[in-house]
Amino acid sequence: MSRIGRKPIAVPESVTVELAPGRVAVKGPKGELEQDFAAEMTVAQDDGAITVARPTDRGEHRALHGLTRSLIANMVEGVVDGFEKRLEIQGVGYRAALKGKTLEMALGYSHPVAIEPPEGIEFEVPQPTEVVVRGTDKQLVGQVAADIRKRRPPEPYKGKGIRYRDEHVVRKVGKRA
Repeated sequence: MSRIGRKPIAVPESVTVELAPGRVAVKGPKGELEQDFAAEMTVAQDDGAITVARPTDRGEHRALHGLTRSLIANMVEGVVDGFEKRLEIQGVGYRAALKGKTLEMALGYSHPVAIEPPEGIEFEVPQPTEVVVRGTDKQLVGQVAADIRKRRPPEPYKGKGIRYRDEHVVRKVGKRA
């Protein structure tokens, strides 16, 4: 039995969950999320907890069991607490600023790089060298953070570029005389 899939998901009082065949909708204080899942999985709600069951022990059902449970748990956590990714910008002259809701960055190109936040995502710039991406959808927060990082990934010689806060960049030794 899947260790992740068999764990029940605790649903706080402030969250309402609507179950339909192959679909889950979660509403909470920070917003609402909807997710489709495999129709073979059985999702049940009782006594403030959600449980996910699988029909057989076949490989694909075992994989979908843990996946479905994780997706629903992330939805519940997202509408209650939300998710955030922190990015650091390193390099001389590299900086970020907010223009309205748009994130505008100077990354060593001849032009500023502007990024519009998708629906459900907000940016924060506590310092010119730090960007915080916040939202309720874990997958969308991670994707937007990866898109920002892709504009100027950290290079291995000087370490210049955009990196996640806890990311370790492997440095290389430069030319030797």
